[in-house]
Amino acid sequence: MAGIEGGAIRSHGNVEALPLALEGVFLIKTRRFGDARGFFTETYSRRDFVAVGIESVFVQDNQSFSAPRGTIRGLHFQTPPHAQAKLVRVLRGAILDVVVDIRRHSPTFGRHLAVELDHAEGLQLFVPEGFAHGFCTLTPDVEVFYKVTDVYAPACDRGIAWNDPALGIDWPVAAAEASLSDKDRHQPLLSETEPVF
Repeated sequence: MAGIEGGAIRSHGNVEALPLALEGVFLIKTRRFGDARGFFTETYSRRDFVAVGIESVFVQDNQSFSAPRGTIRGLHFQTPPHAQAKLVRVLRGAILDVVVDIRRHSPTFGRHLAVELDHAEGLQLFVPEGFAHGFCTLTPDVEVFYKVTDVYAPACDRGIAWNDPALGIDWPVAAAEASLSDKDRHQPLLSETEPVF
């Protein structure tokens, strides 16, 4: 985690939120109550999230399943008026989760950060509007669950090439071995996208 932190941990109730180096992005840990049977955790409490500075209202839940290791989904975003913030967690397996700042007037425009998320630790990543998001599966049979702040809107659906050299993302899979959708194989470079944030 060294090098991606952006500030002191904020905590309230069962939530700890670590601000990361890109403004508005948080790594979230929720307290687990465990015994010999397993554990219980509140993965989302609006009261606690608001108290640590995340006031987004989520309106839709999404889940993806990726069978092969080395599956890449992204880099995706939606444009206004249906821009989405996301709260991402892994239900099974592990991913390298990546966000890219696409806010044209941001001092960190074009910069990215990557965080490993897995089901064992249960960390979540909060991604605000104005960021492209994607991930690469580090294990087979990965399930990812994420909450979003607006509904899916096909007319606003956009993406950036996962392997855009200007972004410098160190993906854990070679391009020839990555499993991608046809759509994600043909996304434009960041420099070719229309400024929308």
